[in-house]
Amino acid sequence: MASPPSWVFPELDASAADAARARQDTLTKPRGSLGALEELAVALAGIQGGPPASRPAAAVLFAADHPVVRHGVSAYPAEVTAAMVANFARGGAAASVLCRHLGVELRVVDVGVAHPYERVDLDAAGAHARLRRDPVADDPIFDLRVEDALPEAVYERALRAGAAEIDALGGDTRVVLLGEMGIGNTTAAAAVTALLLGLDPEDVVGAGTGVAGDALSRKVEVVRDAVRRVQSADPHRVVRAVGGKEIAALVGAAARAIERRMAVLVDGFIVSAAALALVRMAPRARAGMLFAHRSAERGHASILAALDARPLLDLGMRLGEASAALAALPLLDAACALHAGMATFASAGVPDRASPGPS
Repeated sequence: MASPPSWVFPELDASAADAARARQDTLTKPRGSLGALEELAVALAGIQGGPPASRPAAAVLFAADHPVVRHGVSAYPAEVTAAMVANFARGGAAASVLCRHLGVELRVVDVGVAHPYERVDLDAAGAHARLRRDPVADDPIFDLRVEDALPEAVYERALRAGAAEIDALGGDTRVVLLGEMGIGNTTAAAAVTALLLGLDPEDVVGAGTGVAGDALSRKVEVVRDAVRRVQSADPHRVVRAVGGKEIAALVGAAARAIERRMAVLVDGFIVSAAALALVRMAPRARAGMLFAHRSAERGHASILAALDARPLLDLGMRLGEASAALAALPLLDAACALHAGMATFASAGVPDRASPGPS
C-alpha cells in the first residue's frame, strides 16, 4: 500500500498507572499478594487513563471464508462459517452462551462469508447478537497458496471495516474482546506467523479444526507454498498476501480500540496473529493489549513469546470466536472489583507493615 494507516496511539497514562499502583499498596493485604490481579488493575489504568474498569465490555467477532480450504486444510467444509454466523445470532455458539452469561454485548461482523445464512434481526425474538454484513464482504478474496489473498483496495476496506465496528460501540466501552470465525483461518494465521517470525511452517501449523495425519501434512505444505511465494516480513504485505478479510479487520479493530483507550483483550491464535501484525506495523500498539490465554494451537506460543505476552489462562482451548477472552473477562472483573472495593489499611484501622524500631 502507498502509505500505512495514520493511526495515533496514546501513550500509557503513567500517572494513572502510578495512582493505581499506589492504591494497591494501601489495600488490606500484603503488597503484591494478589499477583496478576494487581498487575491487571494497574495495566488497565494505564491503558484507559483513569481508574481501572472492566465494564462495559463488548465482544466483536469478524467472520470470513478462505478459498484455501479447497486444498483440504480443514476438517469442516466452508459452509460451516455461514452456519456458525447464524448460530451466533440464535445464541447457540460458545461465544453466545458466554456473552449471555457474562452480560456482554456480542457483535458479529460478516466481512466475507461466502455462503448464505439465516439473517436474525437483533430485535427479533431469540436474537442474541448484533449481526452486520459489511460491504467488504462482497469484495474478492483469492487462494493464498497461489496468489495474494486480498487486493490492496480490499485490504484497506477490511481495515476500515474493523475500525468502523469499534466506532459503533458506545463511547463508554472500556474493554473490547476480539474474536473471529472462518473455516481455513488457522491456515492463514499460520502463514502470517511464519512470515512475520521467520519460522518454519512445521513449527506454526496446528490441528485447527482437528486435522491430523495426511491432512495436517497437506496443511503444512500449503503454508510452505504460501511462505515461499511471498518471502516478505512487511506486515502490511503479509496480511494482504496470506491473511484474509477477518484478519485484516481484526488489525483495524484493534488499532481503533487502542486509539480510543479501550483495552483490547486478545483471544487466541488467529487474533494474536493479527495483533502481532499490528505491533509490527506500529510497536506502540502493544501497550494497549492484554492476552487472554495460551492456545493449544502450535504457533501461538511463538507469538506470545515474540510479543512478551503473559496470558491470563492456559486451559488447552483452541476454539476461537473470543471464547477464551470471554473466559478470561471475569479475571478483569475481579481485578477491578478488588481495586475499587477493598478497604485501605487506614480506612479499616488495620495496622500496616511494622515500622522499623528505634536503632
